[in-house]
Amino acid sequence: MNIKVDENISLRFLEEQDATMLLNLVNANRAYLRQWLPWVDNMQTVDHFKIYINDSIKRTAEKTDFGFAIIFKDQLAGRIGLHHINLQNKIGEIGYWLADGMQGNGIVTKCCKAIMQYGFTQMGLNRIEIKCAVGNKRSRAIAQKLNFKEEGILQQAEWLNGSYVNLYLYAMLKEDWMNEVDEKK
Repeated sequence: MNIKVDENISLRFLEEQDATMLLNLVNANRAYLRQWLPWVDNMQTVDHFKIYINDSIKRTAEKTDFGFAIIFKDQLAGRIGLHHINLQNKIGEIGYWLADGMQGNGIVTKCCKAIMQYGFTQMGLNRIEIKCAVGNKRSRAIAQKLNFKEEGILQQAEWLNGSYVNLYLYAMLKEDWMNEVDEKK
């Protein structure tokens, strides 16, 4: 599945043949990405990414996770997804990362809007969350720019680079999102 975000940005599911390209992007941004992402040190080979991609394909089929490659001007720029989907409670969580040097173009904000549209209208979700480390100012700014409500801090909620970090918890309810969409019309 592909989602066209705008004339320069699209989202598409990764396929196994993308493993080398994904590894190369992570390798080129490893020091930058590991500041906030706990999985970076565990992803060292093409086979690691093949396993990850195949697992992602399986979770998509189960409707528990929808992960996309962010394509900016025909190049892989990062990843975004609707993760930890709980269909019974109609909740999902947006997670994302972007290559160093790609920030400031509104890419992640636009992609989040597309994922929110998909989650609320196609998946029937009622609540979408964003969690980010307390020190991750860029990620926090995205949640705030999208008018997610800050609900609190999850104490020692993620193991990152040898220690626990606290996470901000942000949430958007479908009714609040619909009111924002209606106001923009």
